[in-house]
Amino acid sequence: MKRQAPRSTTALYAIAATCAALGALLWLRSRTSTGLRYSGLYATSLDADSYVPSGWQVWSPVVSEERLGVYLLAAALVLGLVARLVAIWRE
Repeated sequence: MKRQAPRSTTALYAIAATCAALGALLWLRSRTSTGLRYSGLYATSLDADSYVPSGWQVWSPVVSEERLGVYLLAAALVLGLVARLVAIWRE
């Protein structure tokens, strides 16, 4: 019977998944110049929002959102690797 993964491994995987999701979203946001375009039923009510880029800064102006997204994706890969090593080490 396989043992249950340690809590530290589960926490590291959860943090890695969160970093990956946020990094991907930031990277995609920086790559789209016009923002996301909505189609369908709600398109008329969201037209004003979909064409205006957000003025909200996620990070320091020195680090672009694209670079921050790549950093978060790299951190997710490292954390995933560390979580796997912890899981192997604890077995």
